[in-house]
Amino acid sequence: MTSTDFVVARNDLQQCKIIETQLPGADELPAEALLIKIDRFALTANNITYAVLGDELKYWQLFPAPKDFGNIPVWGFGEVIASKHPGVAIGERLFGYFPMATHLVIEAADVSKRGLRDAAAHRQGVAPVYNAYARVSGDPAFEGRRGDHQALLRPLFMLSFLVDDFLVENEFFGAKSVMLSSASSKTAFGLAHLLHTLRKDISVIGLTSAGNTEFVRSLGCYDDVVTYDRVTSLPTDQPVAFVDMAGNSELRAKLHRHFGDQMKYSGLIGLTHRSTSPDEPVLPGAKPIWFFAPDQIRKRAKEWGPGGIDVRFSAAWSGFAPMLDGWLRVIEGRGPEAVKQVYQDTLAGRVPPDQGHILSLTA
Repeated sequence: MTSTDFVVARNDLQQCKIIETQLPGADELPAEALLIKIDRFALTANNITYAVLGDELKYWQLFPAPKDFGNIPVWGFGEVIASKHPGVAIGERLFGYFPMATHLVIEAADVSKRGLRDAAAHRQGVAPVYNAYARVSGDPAFEGRRGDHQALLRPLFMLSFLVDDFLVENEFFGAKSVMLSSASSKTAFGLAHLLHTLRKDISVIGLTSAGNTEFVRSLGCYDDVVTYDRVTSLPTDQPVAFVDMAGNSELRAKLHRHFGDQMKYSGLIGLTHRSTSPDEPVLPGAKPIWFFAPDQIRKRAKEWGPGGIDVRFSAAWSGFAPMLDGWLRVIEGRGPEAVKQVYQDTLAGRVPPDQGHILSLTA
């Protein structure tokens, strides 16, 4: 039996190809292993960030690929089609981190009523969230269009939730407003929603391209929307925080020089523009620093105890999810050619902000 895998060249993400990888048969699975058929996964700009940071943050080691190639992790759904674990039945549906492929073998561990973990040796050494799978059979929150929303936005909204929590914990570093670059991106929208809804004394400023201005305004959670060519028109009389989803070093430098010491926090979150220079100059104001979500998860898991993050995140998600039907258009694509096209469009930044792509390598 084989799996169809979509892999990319690690040093040139524009190069991609379809390969076949050999799978063990149902009788050949190791003890407690599961064979999963991956039937739906989301592909967003966030997955491109995983690829850009694949070596740095060990994303490439999760799903082995041929030398010099990588399999980009995606969030999606799979069905157990063979099981050597007594606690997991054939036909169960799992939600979690999968390769861009048709199949995956999982070494099931820590099996509970709600989920399980892949204990495969090559997947250790990364944040635990990446090896966890939720058991979602029969759960209406993970079925149909609601399930698509989970795959497209739940991981991104978790990042939004954690950035919001981090900013609140640090009292916004004294800032009175928060600027979000790539304001049309799904992670920025989630964070803007939380700030606008819950942090009434903080002004939320969306930075975006001219072409996305109308869409960003229509979201209703930005107090001001400013195009990139006009960022130096922003007033500098109050302290600001910058949450950088774009990863554009030229924009970041322009903002730091404009605000100077009024720039109280500069967090690098995403790489939607992927134009960060490796040798950046020292900038005025707060030093730009990467926000790494698993660090905040570990900290809060320790402080809030078992289930503490889940309870708080679920409450935040329940306030966010009803808005999605109003602005997100889910588009489905099946087969290798469809996956390749959406990947190339996403890599080139050609996917409109109101689109969400749900894909399958099975034609």
